[in-house]
Amino acid sequence: MSLSGLLTAAEAAPPVESLDVVARMLKDRFGAVSVSFLISDFSGRSVVRLGAAGSVVTSEPASRIAVSGTVYEEVIRTQRPKVEDDGAGASRILAPVTNRGDAIGLLELFLPAGPGPGPEMMRGISEAAHALAYIVIANRPFTDVYQWGRRTVPLNLAAEIQHRLLPESLACEAAQFALAGALEPADHVGGDTFDYVVDRETVELSVTDAMGHDVNAALLATVAIGALRRVRRAGADLAEQAREADQTVRDHGDRGYVTGQLLRVNLFDGRTEFVNAGHPWPLRMRDGQVRQLVPEIDLPFGLSIRDASPHAYRVQELDLRPGDRLVMLTDGMLERNAKEIDLPDLIVRTRALHPREAARSLIGAIVEASHGHLLDDATVMCLDWRGFAHSRHDAATGADLTDASRPSDEAESTVGR
Repeated sequence: MSLSGLLTAAEAAPPVESLDVVARMLKDRFGAVSVSFLISDFSGRSVVRLGAAGSVVTSEPASRIAVSGTVYEEVIRTQRPKVEDDGAGASRILAPVTNRGDAIGLLELFLPAGPGPGPEMMRGISEAAHALAYIVIANRPFTDVYQWGRRTVPLNLAAEIQHRLLPESLACEAAQFALAGALEPADHVGGDTFDYVVDRETVELSVTDAMGHDVNAALLATVAIGALRRVRRAGADLAEQAREADQTVRDHGDRGYVTGQLLRVNLFDGRTEFVNAGHPWPLRMRDGQVRQLVPEIDLPFGLSIRDASPHAYRVQELDLRPGDRLVMLTDGMLERNAKEIDLPDLIVRTRALHPREAARSLIGAIVEASHGHLLDDATVMCLDWRGFAHSRHDAATGADLTDASRPSDEAESTVGR
């Protein structure tokens, strides 16, 4: 069973059946009693079983499985395969299905009683799980099955629009950086979005918050994100992106406005620029200390006088060094129900986690403090800057191989890489 064989079998099958075909191939190859793929939902708090071959009797629900406190959570967090013995000689193997830091889900195999998996089998299973990530990515534009699996609860129209504005992968990593975003919609969607893109020389991030709630906020967010992406893809710098977003919201935003923060990091020297359009200030963790960065603040997009000349947005320098963690957020993270949460302290306590897990932890704390009912969307983007000079990235494990690019108190931690 080769990588090309897996990919060929998946492509030969209808998109909705590609995972079932791969599961059957893996079942035959490893002599498993059953093989299945479990996809992570948007929040990372549960998984859904998709694409299965064979069956076993387990104590888990047939559909959605909460991961908190389970072996599923451990494998997603650590990004390391796990083998469990059922006490009767049979084995369960779980392997992370991840691409560039985006934890798509898990590959699960149940093996019959026997000697257990050896190193060669574990290597083959890990390689198959890695390939499975690409199969999911290749097939998800053609079917709603993957979207269905990622939804913890049904989305209303505003939330549906909001989710379609987010990047397809909520996390990304390379040698120089790792980043992730997380968003928890309010009971009445508040118009939050985040975005990122990686080019040859830069990585760009944005966090925006459209005024209002429900469909009107989602439509306003669509206008702003569309404007930012259009000129960004045409090669515009941050100042031009901000001007375009401002003008577009003024022209088509029905007198609404959007706060935002745009960030661009040079992948070769770490030089960082950003624009703050009336948005909450970012937090930077360096050497275990969290500091709020206070920028020059410009008007939100669309708030300037409509008949006046366009507002001139200032592009500012931001001090970013290898080992830093930068956290950008929306005001839903600061609402009154979250006042009891010490965000800087929580950022420090989650510093050993991958940005993916750190962002989810921060959002989870806000949701818990609000008893599951947010008054405003809560959004976080977390960026770890590792630096360029000596960074190395292991694609197979997702590990950052450069101790020198991390703070000394984190040098021994590879959790969640």
